[in-house]
Amino acid sequence: MTSMTQYIDIAVNLLSERLKHDIDSIINDAAKHHVSPLIVIGSDLDESAEASVVSQQYPLQLFSTAGVHPHQASSWDAQSSDKLKQLALQPSVVAIGECGLDYNRDFSPRPAQRQAFAAQLALACDLNMPVLMHCRDAHQDFIAIVNEYRSDLPKGLLHCFTGTKDELAACLAADLYIGITGWICDERRGQELAQLVPLIPNNRIMAETDSPYLLPRSMRPKPKSSKNLPQYLPYIVQVMAQLRQQPEAELAQYCFQNSCDFFGLPITLLEVVN
Repeated sequence: MTSMTQYIDIAVNLLSERLKHDIDSIINDAAKHHVSPLIVIGSDLDESAEASVVSQQYPLQLFSTAGVHPHQASSWDAQSSDKLKQLALQPSVVAIGECGLDYNRDFSPRPAQRQAFAAQLALACDLNMPVLMHCRDAHQDFIAIVNEYRSDLPKGLLHCFTGTKDELAACLAADLYIGITGWICDERRGQELAQLVPLIPNNRIMAETDSPYLLPRSMRPKPKSSKNLPQYLPYIVQVMAQLRQQPEAELAQYCFQNSCDFFGLPITLLEVVN
């Protein structure tokens, strides 16, 4: 890893209660580790609006998404699409999402999840915007809905991928980008994913912390807090590179370039910031 290596954390839950009170220090500490900008995730309409406002206060350091997470899909109503469209047009918003399906927890009924997901994909198609997606224990329905809209969808990213080899193949066949987290550093749950990371093409892989969740369990020395932070992203990339038997700086560059391409970020300006 060279001093010029740059990283973009594509999924930071910056407005979660564990992070929102330390935004300045989180941004600055991440930048010291060459992690900048950060993509702030919106998980419902209110948080998406707040994410847009906060991101505009930190130009080029923060960008945001606007969407309704499957956990909040029950809140989707007849006005939601129009409200989300207005949010998506804000200058700091670079993707629709986080949206998708989560059958692991079922915090919203599955029919409501599918309806909200499809509506957000339709909006992304209408606005010609990329979409950041979530899928947990719902692959069959997820990929079926994605493929309904894929021909009109400019770009799609499945963030925090934790699926099987067959599920990865289906996502790659749909030409999705794949986001990898510190899940690969978990000796209990991440063994299958660690085996799949080498199968992701260089032009479809991205790195993320999903902060404050999924602190890499293999970090040494182990952080005193269990709170995952964007500054730890280089460690995740290091582990990814080892699994792929790929030079770390090379993989970091691919992840950086893919992130810029996906979100439509101004690379030259980002180099100035860093």
